[in-house]
Amino acid sequence: MLPLLQINDLSISFSAEGNISNAVRNISFSIQPGELVAIVGESGSGKSITALSLLKLLPEQASVTGSLLFSKNGKDSIDIAALKGNAVNQIRGNDIAMIFQEPMTSLNPVLTCGSQVEEAIRLHQKISSSEAREQTIALFEKVKLPDPEGMLKRFPHQLSGGQKQRVMIAMAMSCNPALLIADEPTTALDVTVQQTILELIKSLQQQNNMGVIFITHDLAVVAEIADRIIVMYKGEIAEQGNAKEILKNPQHNYTKALLACRPAAHTKGQRLPVVSDFLIQPLTPKGEKEISNREQGIPNRESGAADSASAIVLKVEHLNVHFPVKKKLFGKVQQAFRAVDDVSFEVTNGEIVGLVGESGCGKTTLGRTILQLIQPTSGKIILNGKDIAHAAPSALRNIRKDLQIVFQDPYGSLNPRMTIGNAILEPLKVHAIAGNNSQRKEKVMDLLDKVSLNKDHFNRYPHQFSGGQRQRICIARALALNPSFLIFDESVSALDVSVQAQVLNLIMDLKTAFDFTSIFISHDLSVVRYISDRIMVMRKGKIVEEGLADQIYHHPKNEYTRQLIDAIPGKALH
Repeated sequence: MLPLLQINDLSISFSAEGNISNAVRNISFSIQPGELVAIVGESGSGKSITALSLLKLLPEQASVTGSLLFSKNGKDSIDIAALKGNAVNQIRGNDIAMIFQEPMTSLNPVLTCGSQVEEAIRLHQKISSSEAREQTIALFEKVKLPDPEGMLKRFPHQLSGGQKQRVMIAMAMSCNPALLIADEPTTALDVTVQQTILELIKSLQQQNNMGVIFITHDLAVVAEIADRIIVMYKGEIAEQGNAKEILKNPQHNYTKALLACRPAAHTKGQRLPVVSDFLIQPLTPKGEKEISNREQGIPNRESGAADSASAIVLKVEHLNVHFPVKKKLFGKVQQAFRAVDDVSFEVTNGEIVGLVGESGCGKTTLGRTILQLIQPTSGKIILNGKDIAHAAPSALRNIRKDLQIVFQDPYGSLNPRMTIGNAILEPLKVHAIAGNNSQRKEKVMDLLDKVSLNKDHFNRYPHQFSGGQRQRICIARALALNPSFLIFDESVSALDVSVQAQVLNLIMDLKTAFDFTSIFISHDLSVVRYISDRIMVMRKGKIVEEGLADQIYHHPKNEYTRQLIDAIPGKALH
């Protein structure tokens, strides 16, 4: 019996301006019906390019060699690489379906979710609108969307990230495909939402005896659902085999690096290893390159304890942020959404306080309110002894240089038409800091060096950098004004695990060099536990639990905190 998919010697290259770059080089693997195969690797490893070639979604400048043999019945096979025109459309969405990484950009914002799924059904099945509607409701029930009938009429912007991803899964499942490709479907989702999406894909795979290609950069995500794992590195397959065997006894140094880069695998204060440590330096018997904290200049943070006698840098008292949901005729608020609900806490000098919770819990709203990007409904925000919640605009302008933020999306945070040197230079000019222009440029060069970027990067534009490099640029810009307080808002959530390790190491190095105080916002408790001294857990606008990082992580008292910890992927790796 033929495998569902057999890829033989696949190579993909791109030509631009006379230059040829090889994205994928001579890879071969197969997938059986009912098998879930995870393709794991960093950005640029070739995993998504491989998946797009199966649906012939590569750009025109792509050159593909090798064979992509697809067999739905196990007897006859067709070579997808040789298909053209309508023959491709017969397979695309019908026999092979794909869930893309970002559901918001994959869904049409001007069409309801129901109409988009109905369109996909009617495209491949000759049925009436009412039958397509019934099938859509059944699919929404199958993917466990709340109020399936109501979801038909909702637009994508009215759904949460997890709900949008469920709509994409429903659309992909609409024609009962033999092969489902899931391209980073859980990246940047909350750990609890991520867990439900993983369980949903696994259950649908088993119910329909469907082959699944699950693409991810994090081995922990697929540790409990994959049958086999294929590890890709720089366009080639580093190793492949049974999932349990690879996770238990990885052979390739790159696979060992991906497993070792995770913060969950390390104690607080221990420097995270990165890929280059494994591919250049010799390994210890455990497969990890041990780096002493003393050599790296990182202070030993026993149990994340903060000095209680330290000066209080930030004090938040009974803070409320309410958004109007329903208004009366003359504008009086009749109903309000309590995004931040009577929150009080303190942050002492030199502390990193982790703020963790699911999407919609109010953590980002709290961070932006502290920065005065959102006006509070009531309460106090006392920074270095001054209540900035009620400060005059002129006074607030002077205070702003002490408060900085590093956003989640580094590309969206940078002006695409401004060189990164000028982007870092701009706040220095606005606040008239560091003397004249030549002195300011010298300071920018120093900042680039501190975040491990080259000085000749000054005149390059954001699109010329990787995601991790762009995040370093945003951190350099935030540090340009020597702020006393920094907020990191999901700053590492969408990065590859190895790049995430580099950025976390960088934050700790810069913390030692600049001695700033910060709030680190994330949905990932394992990351927050690693980098924070204390943790605050937020749910529905309230702080439900707070304490020392290790205490919260290992001995949570609140049931919601326990749910967040239980949902952390990769228990099979511990």
